[in-house]
Amino acid sequence: MIPNLPTALTWLRIVLIPVFVGIYYVPDAWLGPTARDWTGMSVFALAAITDWLDGWLARRWNQTSAFGAFLDPVADKLMVAAALILLVDLGRAEAWLAIIIIGREIAISALREWMAQLGRSRNVAVAFVGKVKTVAQMTALVALLLWEDVIPGVSTPLLGTFALWIAATLTLWSMFHYLRLAAPHFRREAAAPDAEARTPQTAVRTDPAPPRPH
Repeated sequence: MIPNLPTALTWLRIVLIPVFVGIYYVPDAWLGPTARDWTGMSVFALAAITDWLDGWLARRWNQTSAFGAFLDPVADKLMVAAALILLVDLGRAEAWLAIIIIGREIAISALREWMAQLGRSRNVAVAFVGKVKTVAQMTALVALLLWEDVIPGVSTPLLGTFALWIAATLTLWSMFHYLRLAAPHFRREAAAPDAEARTPQTAVRTDPAPPRPH
């Protein structure tokens, strides 16, 4: 068994990001449009599979670590952000949809970090709506990266666009869900400085020094 294979797979996912992005900018003389789409989509799909595989292996082999827990979501967000920016550049996705999804990922990552500092990370654990959002998001990215019709009677670009709309909608829904769970802690943290400011400072009594003996 390779030591800490789950973390190695996470690093592989990060390394594959510039590879799959670069494929879409290979000259047509080297790789035709259809072959380019299939190759780029395949590399992205391979990176997405490692996302599931590294977590499964970490739990199965009990190789979880604090660094792995930090690196895994970073790799996921880099992969999704790179794919969305690429699709916008290729004219296959709307920029505002990409901004919604990427902005939500940044906001929720910051929220989870803050809740972890409060010892309340379980309050913003991944909910079912977040999992459905991930499925819709990955379906959209794979379809839009492929761009070629593969299912008779089904337009791959249309399927990808529809799935991206679903993903963006669920992105906002899940973000409000997590913010609602964290709202009591926001109010508590905001009230704490006010309570301290209203607390009168206790005067320190200073007794006069006893007379010095002669």
